[in-house]
Amino acid sequence: MPKVGMQPIRRSQLINATLQAVDQVGMGDASIAYIAKLAGVSNGIISHYFKDKNGLLEATMRHLMMALANAVRARRAALADDSPRAHLRAIIEGNFDDSQVNGPAMKTWLAFWASSMHHPVLRRLQRVNDRRLYSNLCCEFRRVLAPAEARSAALGLAALIDGLWLRSALSGESFQTEQALQVAYEYLDLQLAKAQPED
Repeated sequence: MPKVGMQPIRRSQLINATLQAVDQVGMGDASIAYIAKLAGVSNGIISHYFKDKNGLLEATMRHLMMALANAVRARRAALADDSPRAHLRAIIEGNFDDSQVNGPAMKTWLAFWASSMHHPVLRRLQRVNDRRLYSNLCCEFRRVLAPAEARSAALGLAALIDGLWLRSALSGESFQTEQALQVAYEYLDLQLAKAQPED
């Protein structure tokens, strides 16, 4: 019988082992046995908590998505300026937070995106993540742009964030956060320049 309070500890331990395994050998070779070995547990523990490898990947992605949401939320909560520009910059910065641009996280995101095309549960999780980013961006752009312009600006900025992230992930080099922020900020300022000045 498992000890009381062990479930969150075990789950966290296995999620961290999954990130480590994907970083070391990729999702294809990150077998249940390999992940269990890294975590120092039996294969049966993974089956007990996550059912199978897809369940473990889903939990790992929920962990990364929660870290992303927390990174954005913390930056927005700390703003002294309530302007759309400040909120949009906070969203950009949260998406390039260290929790999202370290090697294990980036490799796991890539594996998740590939897997989400074939597994309905993972695909649904990916759609939630996409819609959250677009919705947050659109909401802020709508404060200063007409609805159609706000939707277009949000779509473009979401694509730019994902594109900057993806290019870096595929480069095999460490993420250049300052460079990515600068490019995203420039696009943001171009979009906000379309706002009609108030009389």
